Amino acid sequence: MRIAIRQLAATCLVLFVSAVACQAGVFNGIVESVSDEPRSITVKVVKKDRSETFEVKASAVITVDGKKVTLDELQAGQTASITTNGVDEVTKLVVRTAVAKPADDTPPKAATTKGSKPKASGTGKTGSKQKGDDAVDENPIAVGEWPQYRGPNRDNISREPGLLQKWPDDGPQLAWKATGIGLGYSSVAVANGKVYTMGNREDDEFLIALDAKTGDELWALKTGKAYHDGTGDGPRGTPTVDEDRVYALGANGDLVCADADKGEQVWHLNILEEFGGGNITWGISESVLIDGDKLICTPGGKKATLAALNKLNGKTLWKSQVQGSPPAAYASAIAIEVNGLRQYVNFVHTGVVGVKASDGKPLWGEQKSANGTANCSSPLFYDDGVFSASGYGTGGALVNLAGNSSNTKSTFAYHTANMKNHHGGMAVVNGYIYGFDEGVMTCLEWKTGKEKWQDRSVGKGSMTIADGMLYLRSEQGPLALAEVTPDGYNKTGRFTQPDRSDKPAWAHPAVAGGKLYLRDMDTLLVYDVKADE
Repeated sequence: MRIAIRQLAATCLVLFVSAVACQAGVFNGIVESVSDEPRSITVKVVKKDRSETFEVKASAVITVDGKKVTLDELQAGQTASITTNGVDEVTKLVVRTAVAKPADDTPPKAATTKGSKPKASGTGKTGSKQKGDDAVDENPIAVGEWPQYRGPNRDNISREPGLLQKWPDDGPQLAWKATGIGLGYSSVAVANGKVYTMGNREDDEFLIALDAKTGDELWALKTGKAYHDGTGDGPRGTPTVDEDRVYALGANGDLVCADADKGEQVWHLNILEEFGGGNITWGISESVLIDGDKLICTPGGKKATLAALNKLNGKTLWKSQVQGSPPAAYASAIAIEVNGLRQYVNFVHTGVVGVKASDGKPLWGEQKSANGTANCSSPLFYDDGVFSASGYGTGGALVNLAGNSSNTKSTFAYHTANMKNHHGGMAVVNGYIYGFDEGVMTCLEWKTGKEKWQDRSVGKGSMTIADGMLYLRSEQGPLALAEVTPDGYNKTGRFTQPDRSDKPAWAHPAVAGGKLYLRDMDTLLVYDVKADE
């Protein structure tokens, strides 16, 4: 009888484990309930009619806004990022207190605990494939924040609602201005009440933190020697915030991990020295990617085209050498998932490459969108395809991806001359690509590359998307607001940025916490773009 009971218990455990996440990875969702018998958490994938249940290890690290808590302290409605190990157990839960407010204004209720029955679940995988409005599903934890280059999901789209749909004639109201932050083209990361950027101050390069409410400087950490260049001095990359740490890669290849609150250095290395690379013509411009426990960078050296480091200590986890050992370009990597295979994609000097997330094995490549001078814009991922584009007369190309959990095959779809995107980045929404074709703002159909509309009123620049609106920044200074629609260019606001430097406005705009952030060399202008309630 005891043997039979043990066998039954073992069978039940197997059935439970099979109902939770079926592969290692990082998954995101909204907390529905937690249980201590067995220890588990059930989350709802945003805008998908599906709940996922994960087994939580007793040793799992659980934090809320960076502070360690226990499982039973979590609340229903909170946003959670879940890291699982190779045996399908949760090893880390990163939770934010952005609890969804009930319609009747009643206080948020605690997540169900003690004896709550876990719901049957799927794979525990939210995935990276974006279709239509599902683009907001990838990382719901960063609503109201901009923790890295190109936003919460690295897709150049803010997840924040309730923003102005039209600007006053003289533009939105200036909330605050910070000066003396140092020379540089770095944009900003916004998280946990702080704004992070980088800049040259005299002979040194610094990672800098400001108060998000006032712009007052909180701390500055030296990261390396100052980078000087005729096109403009200073760092080019944007810091990346992950829980209680912030990571910054300077123009000379100095990579620093710092305490996000105090600014104390945790570890430092130079990726060019570490992996046998040489600096590129206009300085290292990458903003590093944090994915689970890995930091992804692109040294482009003799030892590694891409590399994965342990984000906690900077130790090398794997090195990926792409055929031909191409140098780095000026783009930043993204993480994608195709048929259960997670991979990292970046634009290097010779083209776009995809490598396996677990070990760096090269999977596929595409060269038709690359030029021989400077590939600057990060690739886009949508509907199991990757679109990339560059300037200097080259244009863009789409490849479709297919395969299984161990390999991926790319199939060339098309090339277009109508998206010669130099430096300003692109975004895809509901099957349409938005970006600058040199000095012409352009909308293309994703599947075919067919042009939907063009507009020359802003000129060459950079862009981002927030609350259904295009935020367009001319490299000469003016900004415009327009609707995200394939039906035509519909401008709803325009103003000229004051306090312009004598350098092009190349730092990309960012939208977070109801604010529009505009970096112009050693000045940061922050505008209030929250609509009145």
